[in-house]
Amino acid sequence: MTSTKLPVRYEDPGYQKAHQEVFQGSLTRPLKEVLPPGVSQAEFKLAVEEFLGALGPDGVLTGDAMSDYIDPYELYEDNDVDRKVPSAAVLPRSVEELQSILKVANKHTIPLWTFSRGKNLGYGGPAPRVSGSVAVDLHRMNKIIEVNEKFSYATVEPGVTFTDLYDYCVEHKLSVWPSVPSLGWGSVVGNTLDRGTGFTPTATHHQNISGLEVVLADGDLVRTGQFGISNSQAAHLSKFSFGPSIEGLFLQSNLGIVTKMGIWLYPQPPAYASCTIDLPDLEDVEQLVDTFNELRQNGVVPNTFYVSSLTEFVAMKGTREKAWSGPGPIPLWRLRELQKELDVGFWNGKFGLYGPQEVVEGHVQAIKRLAAERLPKSRFRSHIFNGIDGQPLKAEDVPPEEGGFFVGIPSLFSLPMIKFRLPESGGGIAGHIDYSPIIPSSGRAVLEWVKLSQKICEDNGFDLFCDFFMHERHIIFVNFMTFDKANLNHRVSMKKIFSGLFREAKSRGYSAYRAHVNFMDTVADFYDFNNHAYRRFVEQLKVWTLELTLKIFLD
Repeated sequence: MTSTKLPVRYEDPGYQKAHQEVFQGSLTRPLKEVLPPGVSQAEFKLAVEEFLGALGPDGVLTGDAMSDYIDPYELYEDNDVDRKVPSAAVLPRSVEELQSILKVANKHTIPLWTFSRGKNLGYGGPAPRVSGSVAVDLHRMNKIIEVNEKFSYATVEPGVTFTDLYDYCVEHKLSVWPSVPSLGWGSVVGNTLDRGTGFTPTATHHQNISGLEVVLADGDLVRTGQFGISNSQAAHLSKFSFGPSIEGLFLQSNLGIVTKMGIWLYPQPPAYASCTIDLPDLEDVEQLVDTFNELRQNGVVPNTFYVSSLTEFVAMKGTREKAWSGPGPIPLWRLRELQKELDVGFWNGKFGLYGPQEVVEGHVQAIKRLAAERLPKSRFRSHIFNGIDGQPLKAEDVPPEEGGFFVGIPSLFSLPMIKFRLPESGGGIAGHIDYSPIIPSSGRAVLEWVKLSQKICEDNGFDLFCDFFMHERHIIFVNFMTFDKANLNHRVSMKKIFSGLFREAKSRGYSAYRAHVNFMDTVADFYDFNNHAYRRFVEQLKVWTLELTLKIFLD
């Protein structure tokens, strides 16, 4: 008999409580049971019984437990055709159990939807792309296999969270910093495979993969790069391989299920400078981007330059009604008042500098001079921290407001922002959805996008709510939308805003760096060169995989 009891997902009681708050009570309409596409009730029952035989009763969930496997911010709950709901969930603890799941799914032609922790919130969370898929929940595969201090890397399973990895490094007094995103409860593997980013010099996570273990659709097990050599001494030290490098096939794909990953960490530096810069006006973003584009390319700023808008700071302080209860978007005069009250700019940038103290001090002075020359309206602030007695700097020795995720410390500090549009009087259901185009690191291009997205949001009754992350040559711009899911007008506005953002982005050739499950086909359509040759190639790979799997199974 399957279980309808929800598993405890986090040993940390604060994280578990936060998970329950996001998922429980998020529904505006009860879930309906669904079947995998093309599979009869009788066939599905047989498959579930076989899943139970492989995993045991606590490894197969159905019924009410599916409330943990949907998008808690689903825009289409009022439409059963578009609503994304799995038919069941399976929770393997090992590669062998995962291979058993694949064998049953292949036998009964049941589609699978795999995730590690299901915390890709704003992009669908654990909800399947195809309704009726069986959710493969990997959170119980949560071993930290190794953290190597000398070579600064970790090998982890998909259920390992950023907080798990950080706590392990602290507990074992290892002088390395993992790169962490803004929320620490997500999977290291899941975030990396979805091209997530953090804030230390190893912030572009997928570029720091070194060796994967992957279960293919037919159950075969493959390791990539030097990890593919038995007893390799360089399994996670080098990205070099023999022949094609295939790690990229498993980024944002369903060509296999990653079960182990080597990822590079950052060695604790002797010194760290916490740096901030803010500017007062919307138009200032143009010169800010052009200035820091140079600093990112030449390596003076070695990590993600994170820029948040005024609205984000307002959202961290409480609901929107506290800041503005009048009609329409927050007016400019009120925004000016809020800037003074919070002592922030319209744009607020933060980054870190890392290395020996004299190097860090030199870079601080160089940036200070450049900011004074090119950004005369800016306020640049820095604070340098050093390790004790010449030792590497410990992350916990940096005050949270200066370090935090810039020194690899995970948290859930930004989670309250999703409640921004809830009524101050109480009630409502917090919702959040992101649209994140990839834009050139051009001040003019970013300013144009800011003004376009501001107009689209304001035309639909919402404020410009955004931040962006500067890499060496491109920017990931996050149009961050929060809404009251129980408010029909909000949901209608969200759909209109997304339609407008997609339209404007496509006209400029800006794709999204990751896609919400409801909009994956829309993003895929952006890649249209030679009659969508890229999509046809990837689809053909999938066809070959399915044909091989079926041949092996039938033989």
